[in-house]
Parts: sequence; C-alpha cells; structure tokens
Amino acid sequence: MKNLILPFAVLSFLFFASCGASKKLQSENDQLKSQNTELTNKVNDLQKQVSDLTASNKTITDNYNTYKTSCEDSKAKLQAVQSYISEQYSIMQELEKKIQAAEANFKDKGVDVYYKNGLVHVSMQDALLYKSGSAAVNPKGKEALGKLAAVLNDYPKLQVFVVGNTDSVQFKKGGDNWSLSTERANGVVRILRDDYKVDPSRLVSAGRGKYDPIGDNKTEAGRTQNRRTDIILNPDLKKMWDNAAAQVK
Repeated sequence: MKNLILPFAVLSFLFFASCGASKKLQSENDQLKSQNTELTNKVNDLQKQVSDLTASNKTITDNYNTYKTSCEDSKAKLQAVQSYISEQYSIMQELEKKIQAAEANFKDKGVDVYYKNGLVHVSMQDALLYKSGSAAVNPKGKEALGKLAAVLNDYPKLQVFVVGNTDSVQFKKGGDNWSLSTERANGVVRILRDDYKVDPSRLVSAGRGKYDPIGDNKTEAGRTQNRRTDIILNPDLKKMWDNAAAQVK
C-alpha cells in the first residue's frame, strides 16, 4: 500500500504543477495578446496620423503653389504697369515741351503750360478765349486752341479733360457762374471736335464755377487768375491696365 501512495503523490504533484504552469502560460499569453492589440491600435493611430499629415501637407503645398503662382502673376502685372507708367511719363514730358513750343506766341496772352502729378495742364485765361459773361470763343482763342489740337492729334491715346472756372463775382443779375463755367468748357470741347477733328471719345467737359480758385477772389489779380479754362491731358488709365493685363497673358 505504501508503495502505491508514493507514485500517486508524485503524479498528483506533477499534475498540479502542470496545471499551475499552464495557467501561468495562459496568463502570459493573454497579456501578450492584450499588448499586441494595444500596439496594433497604436500603429493604426500612427498610420492615421501619418495619413492626415500627408493630406494636410498636400493641401498646404497646393495652397503654396497657388499663392506662388498668383504672386508671380501679380509681380509680372505690376512690372508691366510700372513699365507702362514709365513710358507714359516720358511721353507726358515730351508732350509738355511740344505744347509749350506750340503755344509760345500765346504765353504772354494768358496761356500757361505745366506738368503736375503725372498730368500736363494747359491753362487759358478767359481774357484770351471769351468776352466777359460770354461762352462764345473768340478768334484769338480759337487760334490758341488750334495750336493745342495740332499736338493733341499726334497723341491719340491721351484723354482730354476741359474744365471751366470762374471767379466768385456773379457775372450778371440772375446769372449762374457754375452754368457759365460748364458752357465755356462745352464750347472749347465743340471747337476741338468740330474745327480741329480731335476724337470726341477722348474729350470730357466739366464746370467748377468758383469752387476751384487758384487766386484770391478778394483782389482783381486773384479773380483774373480764377477766370480760366483748364485743359488737362492724361493717359487713359483703362487702356493702361488692359495693356498691362495683356502683357501678363
């Protein structure tokens, strides 16, 4: 009997030892599975982050390329505009000299030609152009306008603004200085168009009455300065922009 108990005890020990080892292995296996799942999830998360970053980087790159292209187009357009402005500056300087030469005989009769802020101004005193209170241009005034028109017709792309001005003294009872200044500007425009064939699409007329004085209306000398018709010559800005845009394409 004693001989049977010992082997049984040994077997029992081995059995329970084997169960304990099996449970330990199972536990370790479960832990490994859990760790593997956790690592798999982290890998998936990292892959998603990489995918998101890649997409974000592509968007940023695309936006940058679009911005870069836009900047390059804008730069090219700006350079084209600057080039055109520089060209126009040279033209306006040349124009000023030609008009001064054309109007040289009228300089002491009230014609002033000067360049200011990119524009050429031709200022004609009313004494040269009109009788007091009248919008009809006299022969001497037409002659001066003819000299100017001969130069203008050599520069067909320039815009021509004709602006009438008066002093602050009401020219007659019930009269309107603003209407007089406007009608005088209209009269000059008609002569340029009808008598000297200046393209009417280039011509603009306006009247400012007493509201743009260059002299003191309290003095006779100042009022004489204010009674004038200004003819302002400038590049066609729309054409300038269209020209620049065409150079970019």
